Amino acid sequence: MENKKETTQYQVAEIELSYKPNVKPSLRPKITCSKDVHHLLYETWDKNKLELQEQFKVMFTNRANKVLGIYELSTGGIAGTVADPKLIFVAALKCAASGFILSHNHPSGNLTPSQADLDLTRELREGGKLLELQLLDHIIITSEGYYSFADEGVL
Repeated sequence: MENKKETTQYQVAEIELSYKPNVKPSLRPKITCSKDVHHLLYETWDKNKLELQEQFKVMFTNRANKVLGIYELSTGGIAGTVADPKLIFVAALKCAASGFILSHNHPSGNLTPSQADLDLTRELREGGKLLELQLLDHIIITSEGYYSFADEGVL
């Protein structure tokens, strides 16, 4: 009997990092205050879901506070959605962001942040420091207004 050496082949997934902006840098909106953030988010939010399902989105900015893009992280139910920090940070690194702004809606119309909102904001602010990503704000949106963590001194 012949002793044949078996060769083992390993298959692994290819990992590719890319950011494909479809807006020229000169045309990107600049964020100067929470009102700018609210206006841009509100204009891009699906109004059919604003009072129906909680959604979580993250806006990424460059050093000049120009918007690189908005990432729709998750859509949940009436009372909550998942905001996975790993997905937020991988998206931030993918577009080489310097800053990020968290946002989610409250279908109930209540603008008061929950304890979970406060805890998540604190955790993401601390996690961002390690990656040199500045958490600029966390905005809660309803059909009638918004709440800015930065304006209220919660950051």
